[in-house]
Amino acid sequence: MATALLKNSLLRAHCDRHFTYFAWKRSFKYTISGQAASPSNTANRLHRLRLKHSDFPKPKHMEFPSPNTISSRFSSTTSSSSQKFRLVRWYLNSLNNRPIATKSITAALIYTVADLTSQTTVGWMEQYELMRTLRMAGYGFLILGPSLHYWYNFMSRFFPKRDLLSTFKKMALGQTFYGPAMTVVFFSVNAALQGESGSEIVARLKRDLIPTMINGILYWPVCDFVTFKFIPVHLQPLVINSFSYLWTVYMTYMASLAKVGPSNGLVGAE
Repeated sequence: MATALLKNSLLRAHCDRHFTYFAWKRSFKYTISGQAASPSNTANRLHRLRLKHSDFPKPKHMEFPSPNTISSRFSSTTSSSSQKFRLVRWYLNSLNNRPIATKSITAALIYTVADLTSQTTVGWMEQYELMRTLRMAGYGFLILGPSLHYWYNFMSRFFPKRDLLSTFKKMALGQTFYGPAMTVVFFSVNAALQGESGSEIVARLKRDLIPTMINGILYWPVCDFVTFKFIPVHLQPLVINSFSYLWTVYMTYMASLAKVGPSNGLVGAE
């Protein structure tokens, strides 16, 4: 390394001597304004010919973030991840300590958001109905949440395995008993809270129950298979509630249709 630097220094000095010699020789050959070149003119010419150090562009220095900046960014990312982890841990602890209350609140929140979505998308031209949202939230809290808890515990007790045969048995029972029963309860309770009579509720079930069950057969088997096959029993109501978001949007729309009289004629819009 030292040898290379010494060679570069000698080569640069040699080039400077040749440059000075040829510039001095040229100054005697030409004149400036009819006068012979003087040593001062030669010096001025040499000064103008030589490049200054400031004429070269200065290299741009790369700015790296300071250790404090890196530490603050890492700490913010870590804190957000820890907050999410604490939220999940708090929910799991609530499921273990207060399973029915936690599942009921979860179902009420999902039904509330689903009804808000239904009213703002499907029925966006109509006026927003707060009582309809409260009815859906009450149904999720008082009926759906507790029923999901007992139903999935019942299924896991009688079919504790997660093999394909047990999974298909759970799916068949859900589509045969639990799904139709909860659909009847949903339509009946919602209609009764709106002041419909018994005959009007029966007429509504005759009109809406079969189409709703057919659509349920198209939607729920895949959701049930994923839930029964891969999800632990204490988290199954949460997963089902998550799947039921889109289904609840559809159900709240069906529940808001015009009521039907005993003769299957429309009585009035909700």
